[in-house]
Amino acid sequence: MVQQQIKGKWQHMVAVMCLNLTTGVQVRRVLPALFKRYPTPQSFIRGKKSVQKEMIRSLGMHSVRLRRLKRMSKEFLKWDGNDANKLHGIGKYGSDSYEIFFKNRIPRGVKDKELKKYIRKIKCS
Repeated sequence: MVQQQIKGKWQHMVAVMCLNLTTGVQVRRVLPALFKRYPTPQSFIRGKKSVQKEMIRSLGMHSVRLRRLKRMSKEFLKWDGNDANKLHGIGKYGSDSYEIFFKNRIPRGVKDKELKKYIRKIKCS
């Protein structure tokens, strides 16, 4: 899973937002360069929009995605780290993923097939 290759909560949130309406394969191609250039929310917020749009263009909806990522990054700096749903653009999938990978808790009602597969895998371990 993409989430297993991510360091830190902010990068996790960026990853789950990038996974929206795209595939893990596409996201795995984009994130290393994105996080190398913008390792923190502060650096991402200060980043040049035209460069960032080009970096995420292959994921589709690059203008909308970038606006959401910028807003989430600003909110992340004030976020208390509890409920991921409070961050802009983080829906059920992102919240469930955060619960699993950062709180080591399996939330109720997980719908995403990849998260379900991961949960089954860790339960068998």
